[in-house]
Amino acid sequence: MPPVFAHGRLRLYLLKLLDEAPRHGYEVIRLLEERFQGLYAPSAGTVYPRLAKLEAEGLVTHATEGGRKVYSITDAGRAELADRGGELADLELEIRDSVTELAAEIRDDVRGAAGDLRREMRAAASASATQVEDESWKAAKEDLRKARQEWKEQARRAKDESRRAREEAQQARRQAKEAQERAREEVQRIAGQLQEQFAKSGGVLGSLAGAWLGGGTQGASPAGGAGAAGAAGAAHAAADGDWAADLAPTGDPARDLDRLLDRFRDEVRDAARDRGVTAAQVAEARGHLKAASGRLGTTFGAGA
Repeated sequence: MPPVFAHGRLRLYLLKLLDEAPRHGYEVIRLLEERFQGLYAPSAGTVYPRLAKLEAEGLVTHATEGGRKVYSITDAGRAELADRGGELADLELEIRDSVTELAAEIRDDVRGAAGDLRREMRAAASASATQVEDESWKAAKEDLRKARQEWKEQARRAKDESRRAREEAQQARRQAKEAQERAREEVQRIAGQLQEQFAKSGGVLGSLAGAWLGGGTQGASPAGGAGAAGAAGAAHAAADGDWAADLAPTGDPARDLDRLLDRFRDEVRDAARDRGVTAAQVAEARGHLKAASGRLGTTFGAGA
């Protein structure tokens, strides 16, 4: 029999089963056997230790009902399942392939057994062509009929399971892609709000924002925060919606936001170093940053 779960994959599939509904250990074993159409069933010594390990890691929890432990997935377990959505989709495809391969082996075994049986039946018929058909001959024909029926049923079930696994994997991939697109749009929206806030602000932060967005005038004085450099930077910010376009999305929204904030910090710091900064400008910048922080806090609070 070919391997069904690679290293660490059974752990992931147990989280998927518990995400569907709370289950006790025997039910998990039975459900795995059903998913594989009876072609594979893990032992209790395989499933229970993994459930205990998942519970120790805080990914599942259990309650006792009728003397049995009923396991449920935790928020941490759902988070890991969401983070590994692509890997779960690949696992569904691997399970489909495993079921197909196991069914093919059974089909070959049935065909081989049926071929041997037919040869034996022909030999028996040749040796007893003049004899009346007896009970052993009838039993042999019945065995052949049952073997053919079993093979057809196994092939049908394997085909149905393969189709279902393929559809679930395709749906999981679509959902993962949609989640990445939503995260990318959210990061771009937050970056746009930052640009708008800095474009509206005056003083040193307006000047630094102008230098950050590429619209500052070289050689402007440190005290000219509300002058031509800040105005040029604000105008450039309003016209340029592609700031930090070179930072391609990674698929992790939190990491993408960290990269945007790092870019902002570095460019503002460079502008302050090149132009110089006074205590009054720092105080003014603190007020603008506080306002921007409040806007971002509202943004993330609304998106929670």
